Amino acid sequence: MADGQPIYRPKHGLTRWLDSRLPLPRLVYDQFVVYPTPRNLNIWYTFGAMLAFFLAVQIVTGIVLAMHYVADGSLAFASVQNIVREVSYGWLIRSLHATGATMFFVAVYLHLFRGLYYGSYKAPREIVWILGVLIYLAMVATAFLGYVLPWGQMSYWAATVITSLFGSLPLVGDSLTQWLWGGYAVGSPTLTRFYALHTLMPFVICALVALHIWALHVVGNNNPAGIDVAGEQDTLPFHPYFTVKDAFFLSLFVIVYAALVFYAPDALVSPDNSSPANPLVTPAEIQPEWYFLPYYAMLRAIPFKLLGVAVLLGAFISPLFAPWLDSSKVRSCRYRPLMRWFFWGFVAACLTLGYIGSQPVAAVLHLGVASLPLVWVGRCATLYFFAYFWLVMPILGRIEVPDPTPETIAQPVLIKEGAA
Repeated sequence: MADGQPIYRPKHGLTRWLDSRLPLPRLVYDQFVVYPTPRNLNIWYTFGAMLAFFLAVQIVTGIVLAMHYVADGSLAFASVQNIVREVSYGWLIRSLHATGATMFFVAVYLHLFRGLYYGSYKAPREIVWILGVLIYLAMVATAFLGYVLPWGQMSYWAATVITSLFGSLPLVGDSLTQWLWGGYAVGSPTLTRFYALHTLMPFVICALVALHIWALHVVGNNNPAGIDVAGEQDTLPFHPYFTVKDAFFLSLFVIVYAALVFYAPDALVSPDNSSPANPLVTPAEIQPEWYFLPYYAMLRAIPFKLLGVAVLLGAFISPLFAPWLDSSKVRSCRYRPLMRWFFWGFVAACLTLGYIGSQPVAAVLHLGVASLPLVWVGRCATLYFFAYFWLVMPILGRIEVPDPTPETIAQPVLIKEGAA
């Protein structure tokens, strides 16, 4: 026994030979079989496994699509239609890939909100949190690049709008925009660059995921109580307890995924993207995918282009500073009654921004609550988004009186059993 855990002992000649030269089975056994895991992990700790599953799905389906896709402005849209109509099961591969992006972002948003609620960003897990946020940013870049590749109307104009934002940056804006375009306007060179970057980014994400898991296994899992484990009474081996739990909830998630793939594959696709890109015809409304809508609402809420870009960049990087902005010594919101209210207000602000981002420009300017235009609601929600990180986290931790926390993870269970 080592630290209370069984030691890996190869039983066959081949495994002994491999263990002495490349101890991969030992690594898997130590880190994914007998790895001590807090025994109180709940459903909200299953989304890491879901993200790993959907990352694999996106890579496999993306490789198949790349075999048939043509990154040329005059052929890209037709190549996508050819995949759907002519390639054997091409419709299924494309639907798995497109819907997989939706499920990927559902899982990552729930994963991030869980980390914020249970304080998974606090010491000693700062690096784990930072790597997680970097993975999310890499996902955002990958998803945007992939959204352009079908080269439909919405893809073309989304690329035009988003890349033109870089032009507002001082000094480097024009040069960066021209490099992204491959010229002086969005066209075939832009598509080639985006296709190359889109195929590169999954390798970046995989590298970040490996570092994320490595850093997590160095410091150990956080848990809903937000307290450190205190011996074997607080932990269970990862297999079979948590592998079974993760597999069960993953299967439920996959059922929803399959229902979308087979019964509503185009439910979240803009109708404008069903027609080829036309630089001479501007869509009535230019909207990104649903998982970008909160950021799109922030961008529309700011009347000045450069300030809007600064707010957009700030929204992406603010979570990186959460480990140092939160001044509370208590991790989990379970024992922070005031922080719970502010957290759910933060969730409500994000959902409100997502709703506003989905509305037409006319509705945003003229409709709202109590005759208040939605653009002002969006500005208030944007202000609260930033206030949560830069005001609530630093100040509330100093004035809030948290509830008493248990000394060990097993203590609440033992108290209940004693009372019974």
